[in-house]
Amino acid sequence: MEPVLDRIKKGAILVADGAMGTLLMARGVDIKRGPEAVNLSEPSILEQIAFEYLEAGADIIHTNTFGASPLKLAMYHLEENSRMINQNAVRAVKKTVGNRAYVSVSCGPSGRLLKPFGDTGPEEIYNSFEKQFAFISGEGVDLICIETMTDLTEAVLAVKAAKAVMSPVPVMATMTFDETPRGFFTIMGVSIPRAAGELEKAGASIIGSNCGNGIEKMIKIAREFKNCTLLPLLIQPNAGLPEITDGKLVYKETPEFMAEKATELAEMGVEVIGGCCGTTPDHIRAIRKMVDSCMKKL
Repeated sequence: MEPVLDRIKKGAILVADGAMGTLLMARGVDIKRGPEAVNLSEPSILEQIAFEYLEAGADIIHTNTFGASPLKLAMYHLEENSRMINQNAVRAVKKTVGNRAYVSVSCGPSGRLLKPFGDTGPEEIYNSFEKQFAFISGEGVDLICIETMTDLTEAVLAVKAAKAVMSPVPVMATMTFDETPRGFFTIMGVSIPRAAGELEKAGASIIGSNCGNGIEKMIKIAREFKNCTLLPLLIQPNAGLPEITDGKLVYKETPEFMAEKATELAEMGVEVIGGCCGTTPDHIRAIRKMVDSCMKKL
């Protein structure tokens, strides 16, 4: 396949996949044991999910490694299985998609707070991310996606670890923002312009936002990113914010609604559009149809 960045330079809008946790729970996986535990017990489930997103038209399929850094896995007493958890996740996606989609390694927060707010130093955080990337460095992935970050220092550490271990692989880095009377900030007080500048300086090739917001607020976030960076953007909204209905979490933004609104992302030149919590292959299928329609008009 043509390298991702080359396709983007030629004007392509790529479609990323949607939620992982939503589909795991729909299959009865007990994510309270750690969403990545399924990588050891039933990797065939990961193949099924990758296939559904591939069939929906996703160009980029993420691995089930969001919480697979050793520090995060330690919360579930799974740190000793870090290598196998990461490798099984990558291999499941690669086995399924072949050369029909790009394989992206998902990497989320460590679950620890950096000093002085917490008890963890930057070296420990960096080393944990470095180990995760080392486990998959020989697996032939196409992208690394550092996502759902709120602490810019941690995000930068993850980007630098990825570049140190897997320098040829493009790094995507996204943060989660909340809307305030003063604009959008992460819960750690990081603004969009500051995030854009620091992530680019750290070596990220694609930046943006995921999680925490439905499509309408993500459009606002994307506009602000476009005003402060020339890097390609990745935007992955939730299917709205979850509501509790009959004791279950329900995301109410339909595939049709999300795809219709996401037209604004395509029109403003967002290069990669996908989904986060609550999104399903149906959401991605609708976004694929929208993107194809927009590309025909260009």
